[in-house]
Amino acid sequence: MPDAITSRVPHKIRLRLDAHAAFLSLTLVALSAMGWGYLSTLRPITLLINNQPLIVFSNQTTVAGVLNDASISLASDDVVFPASDAPIPQNQPISVHLAYPVQIEADGDTITRRTQSQTVGEVLSEAGVVLKQGDRILVDGRLVEPTSSLARPESAGLFQEPPALSLTVQRAVPIQIDDNGSLTTFYTTAPTLGEALRQAGLVVYLGDYVTPDLGNPVMPGWQVYIRRSRLATIEADGKTIRTRTLNNTIAGLLAQEGIQLNGKDYTLPAATNQVSDGMTVQVVRVKEDVITESETIPFQTVWQADPTLEIDGRKTVQVGSEGVKKRQIRIVYEDGREIKRSLDKEWIDKAPVNRLIAYGTKIVSHPITLADGTNTTYWRKIRILATSYTASTSGKAQSNPLFGMTYLGWHAGTGIVAVDPRVIGLRSKLYIPGYGMALAGDTGGRIKGRRVDLGFDEENLVLWYKWLDIYVLDPPPPYDQINFVLPDLPSDAGN
Repeated sequence: MPDAITSRVPHKIRLRLDAHAAFLSLTLVALSAMGWGYLSTLRPITLLINNQPLIVFSNQTTVAGVLNDASISLASDDVVFPASDAPIPQNQPISVHLAYPVQIEADGDTITRRTQSQTVGEVLSEAGVVLKQGDRILVDGRLVEPTSSLARPESAGLFQEPPALSLTVQRAVPIQIDDNGSLTTFYTTAPTLGEALRQAGLVVYLGDYVTPDLGNPVMPGWQVYIRRSRLATIEADGKTIRTRTLNNTIAGLLAQEGIQLNGKDYTLPAATNQVSDGMTVQVVRVKEDVITESETIPFQTVWQADPTLEIDGRKTVQVGSEGVKKRQIRIVYEDGREIKRSLDKEWIDKAPVNRLIAYGTKIVSHPITLADGTNTTYWRKIRILATSYTASTSGKAQSNPLFGMTYLGWHAGTGIVAVDPRVIGLRSKLYIPGYGMALAGDTGGRIKGRRVDLGFDEENLVLWYKWLDIYVLDPPPPYDQINFVLPDLPSDAGN
């Protein structure tokens, strides 16, 4: 079947087909030769685009041609080195600095531009934005100085436009500060007065007075008044309070802190004094207590003569009782420490009752039989402590002219005794059991009260020291010479 078809194709048509194929073959050969010739002329050229290298193969002879081969279109604010019409440099890359976009917010306007500037101040100057005293610059929200470097934003790709860098100019406004009479003016970009004072380095304490209010938005031309509080320390009730105050007096300072002075409380310095900066005020709490003290008043013993009682007889007529004296004492405490006591009043709450003792004054003669069997009478019997002495033990030296002489000028010796004249009258006749008859003719420095010192001759001294009853013999002396109330016996006197 193919042979049949072939047999039917005219010879002329076959010739045409052969010629067309030959033409196509020759064309391909020519194009290949041309391509090989073009490729043989290409060479690598390095481009630095924003310092990022890019290799481009080109047979161009100018910078513009290479950039065209690289499909790089330059805007008027882009920079290329060498220049576009310059020939391609040998052994040196072509440097391309593409301008980057910035968006400037200033004075209510938005300015969008592209820039090659290196600092914040330069790009603002290019945009015609003039900085004034106190103005602040924010780059992407960060506070910077005009001399700060302007960092290029990073793009997503080599030939892709990066996002615009945001610059915001915050205009400073002037405000005048009257700080306790000291005037100053400064510029601020702070949103509130409190922040403006902080930026200016002005410390405001809670106790200070400031107007307008610190939270108010800053307004141009404001006049701000600051009245400074004073530092004060209060020591009260065991606590130390450090505070600040605008009050002029200490009393006002205490009222500010809710500290009251009660009764006789006072302060150091006084509450009427002026407050000075840094002063310390001490609050002294005064408390008064009134106590009552009692004191016993001893009763007195009153002796009353009773002629119906025999001498040395006693009878209690009235029992004594102690009285009570009371006094009211005022005690002053300062901060819990006693500083003063004073007597408010004193009175006898209960008067003492005297003890009344009747003593006998009746003289009665009593019979007595002496050791030798002689009978006589006595008018008084006295319990007494008897001791003994001789002339040499009386305390006088033998060279003394009065050696051996008694108080009455008698010669000391047996039968002469020393007595206390308040108890036994001198010259009284005595009977002393165990000693015998005696005359009270001497006294002694240690013979007081119920004592008798029995005289002995030097050769027959007998040492005595015992309690016994002695008898004062009749006749009795006149009444005015009798001591009716003798000293009480000591507890060891015996019966």
